[in-house]
Amino acid sequence: MLLSIIKIMKNRKRRSVFYFWIVAPVLVLIAFGLVLVTTQRGLFDKYAAKVPSFTEAVYDPNAKTGSYHGEIVSVPPFSMQEPKSPPVLGISTGERWIEVDLSEQKIRAWEGNTLFLESLVSTGLPWYPTPQGEFRVWDKVRATKMEGGSGKYYYYLPNVPYVMFFENDKVPGWRGFSLHGTYWHNDFGKVHSHGCVNLPTPIAEKLYYWTAPNLPSGKSSVIADAGNVGTRIVIHE
Repeated sequence: MLLSIIKIMKNRKRRSVFYFWIVAPVLVLIAFGLVLVTTQRGLFDKYAAKVPSFTEAVYDPNAKTGSYHGEIVSVPPFSMQEPKSPPVLGISTGERWIEVDLSEQKIRAWEGNTLFLESLVSTGLPWYPTPQGEFRVWDKVRATKMEGGSGKYYYYLPNVPYVMFFENDKVPGWRGFSLHGTYWHNDFGKVHSHGCVNLPTPIAEKLYYWTAPNLPSGKSSVIADAGNVGTRIVIHE
């Protein structure tokens, strides 16, 4: 009987030592990792892009280079002049709205149920996700400077063209999510961004003039209001 008790106590001691030196550290590491990931996700998700102004376009004619994920990228020439005949996609009585399909990495522009434009895009990286839901374009600027990220994911991009900021009641506009043209990569169809929807610049230009709020003549920016409501955007998997 006594030997059995001693044997049981030894087994319990071995298990206690095992849990203390093996299981406990693993659990601590897992908990630390979860806290770190949650903290980083919170920081990463705060801004898609920091911009100098939402109320006016920001264009630097002297900008020659930018930085994207540790690489220097060339800033192409860009005209801030309004085209004599802004490109449009068509005339229809149906509601104009935009669909972004994250699983297909595609954007579709619709007038009612009629498809007018479809293109590959690049949405947010897994740790900088593009938000899902229904949004409205609340602000448009012909060009602006964007900056964000950190470490190897830092970016500084002057003269980002044809920017259409979107928001809803859960994703406020100051976080900087938008549809916009892209000059720093041409790898559409794969995730690349910090939450924005990267468009080929010719596609961004067409959507910029096609979407509401409508841009007043001679202006390079506009903010939606009750009389000039922004186009609806639906983002989904």
